Parts: sequence; structure tokens; C-alpha cells
Amino acid sequence: MKTERFCVKCKEFRSVLRTEYRHIFRDAGVMLVLIFAILIYATVYALAYKNQVVRSIPVAVIDHSQSASSRKLIETFDAEPNIYVSYTPSSMEDAKDLFFDRKIHGIIYIPYDYEKKLMRGEKAIVGVYADASYFLMYRQVFSDVVSGVTGVGGEVEFVRLLAAGATIPQAEATINPVSYSVTNLFNPYGGYGSFVMPAIIIIIIQQTLLIGIGMIGGTWREFGVYKKLCLPGERRLSMLPIVFGKTVAYLSIYAVTLTYILVIHYRIFHYPMNGTFWNIIAFLIPYMLSTIFLGIAISTLFRYRENSLLFMLWSSIPMLMISGASIPKETIPHWLYEFGKIFPSSSGVEGFLRIQTMGASLSDVMEPYTTLWILTGIYLILACAGLRRVMNMTEKE
Repeated sequence: MKTERFCVKCKEFRSVLRTEYRHIFRDAGVMLVLIFAILIYATVYALAYKNQVVRSIPVAVIDHSQSASSRKLIETFDAEPNIYVSYTPSSMEDAKDLFFDRKIHGIIYIPYDYEKKLMRGEKAIVGVYADASYFLMYRQVFSDVVSGVTGVGGEVEFVRLLAAGATIPQAEATINPVSYSVTNLFNPYGGYGSFVMPAIIIIIIQQTLLIGIGMIGGTWREFGVYKKLCLPGERRLSMLPIVFGKTVAYLSIYAVTLTYILVIHYRIFHYPMNGTFWNIIAFLIPYMLSTIFLGIAISTLFRYRENSLLFMLWSSIPMLMISGASIPKETIPHWLYEFGKIFPSSSGVEGFLRIQTMGASLSDVMEPYTTLWILTGIYLILACAGLRRVMNMTEKE
């Protein structure tokens, strides 16, 4: 009797798997979302962030000093890697016009008494106005200007110390008493693409799965596929074969696309790959399962396939924000960040970044890893309950 029941369940599982494949590969809209969307989005975003850092930012210099010292300072700014002096307006009003016309993203003001104060050994002040509406530009302009001013100030002080009778080692030690070396850990380019793309990929996986599974669920409901799946006497025992049949279909498809993303796409765009293969696979298993089960549970709420797009498409940006990837989680209200953990993407982004980008092991990401397995169990139960509810409803229709 048990063997016979097991055979029935296996037959039901295969039937669901075939039905799911058939609806996926015969539906152009579903194929676009489940198969091509992740490839298209990952490529488009990667191309948009390909340059990684902002270069050649135009700035204006107002040089009221018109001295040899100020001209040397301007040459220093031009020598910096990220900015260049494109305009030298005569007044702040002219510089403001350039700024509001978006021709420059920074203004440097050198006062009349710049050289005079340097010669007297007094502190000379250089004004910096950086465009903080673009944080990447603000960082580059501010850091390069500060670097240039600091370098010139150090040279002036070095010459003054030598003139006062100090030796070269003494002058160097006075100007720079503590030397330092900066190393960009896990992101050697210091680039925005290497920072944000791993998180975006995890969000894309979740959103394409939820939308695609929702579209299939709406199709099943719209065309009465649920009625054809199970034998009448087996209805109450048929939830797990249905869930697992649908799950295997999606896992097999995403195994191919994720292999391309993690093996080929990562190498093409030179993203950090510090995690081991088996750690990544072990972490992605509960992430994929929890997302698929969540998608199945939500799909039982849709009567029509279009409902999935209307319900899920708007949520991509909020998912990215509350995951703590686009902005530090310390700046997110604590209750909102904790609430975000009900979605697999929050724990998925945290754990995946630490494994793939930082080279962490599974033991290092045990908290998000455990959370994903808990979500997997919860959403499996909800998926079975949702399917049972839909089948009860379709039986009465």
C-alpha cells in the first residue's frame, strides 16, 4: 500500500514537473522574466557601472591671487586623476552660473591674499564647493582638492623648515610624522559596480522568480490547471508533490543562468570572486528554496497572470534598500531592517556579499544562513497551505 502510494506521488510529481516546464517554455512572457530577464538586467547594470569610478570631473577655479603659488596649486589640481580645471571664471557669480548649467561639479576659490599668507607663514584658506547632489562626484572632487592642497602645503612647509636649518629627514618627519598606506579590501578598484552589483544580482534573482512563478500561478488558476493535477481521493496528500515539482523546474532553470552569472559574467566584468564554489552553492540552496516557496505561496493569491506584475514589480527598489546593501544597515531604522528579514533577499544579500566578495565561510555567515533555512520551512508550509486553499476553491467552482 505504501509503495503504491509512493508511486502515485512520483507520478504526480512528474506530471507537475512536465506541466510546469510546458507552461514556462511555451509562454514567451514567462521565459522573458525567468530566463532572459536576469541575463539582460545583469548585463545592462554591469555595462552601466563598467567604469567603476568617476573620472575627469570638470571643476572651476576662481584665482584672485594670480600668483606663482596659486598657479602651481591649479596645476596640482589638473594633475589629480579624477578632476580637471575646465573653467577659470573671474567671479563667484560666473562660477555659480556654470554650476547651475551643470558644466562643472565643483568650485575652488583661491583668495587675494593666498600667496602673501604663505610667504608670512600664516594659514592660507582655500574655499571648496563640491556638488553633494551626486555623492560619487562629491567624494572625488573633495578628496582630490584636499589632496592637492595638502600636497602644496606640505611642500611650502618643507622649504620653510629647510630654510630654518632643519635637515631633510627632520623636515620630512615634521611634515609627515606618521606615514600610512591605504588598501581597498575586497574591492581593489574602489568601484561602485563591484560594490553594488553582487547585491543587485541577488535582488534580480528574487524578483524574477517571484514575478515568473506568480505569472505561472495565475495561468494555472485562469485555465483550471489545478483541477487536472490530482486524483480526487489524493487531493489532501498532493501538496508536497506539486510544490516539489514546481520547485525542481525553477531550480533546474536557474542552475543554468546562475552558472553563467557566477562563472562567466563575474569574470567578464572583474567583480570580486573570493568565495569558494561549495560555500556559494551551499548558501544559495536555502536562498533559492525560500524564494521559490515564497513565490508559490504568493502565486496562489493571483487569479490572473497580470496580477503578478502589478503586485511584485514595484517592490524591487524597496527590497534593495532594506537589505542594507545600497545604504548601510546602521542608517536604516532598526524595526524596518528587522522587518526586511521576512524576505529572502535581505539575508541573501548579506550572506552572499560576505561569501563571494569578502571570502567568508559558512560559519561566518551562520546567522543569515540559518534565517534562510527558517524562511524555507515557513514558506514551504505557506506554499502547501496556499495550494490546498486554491484547490479547495477550484473544486467548488
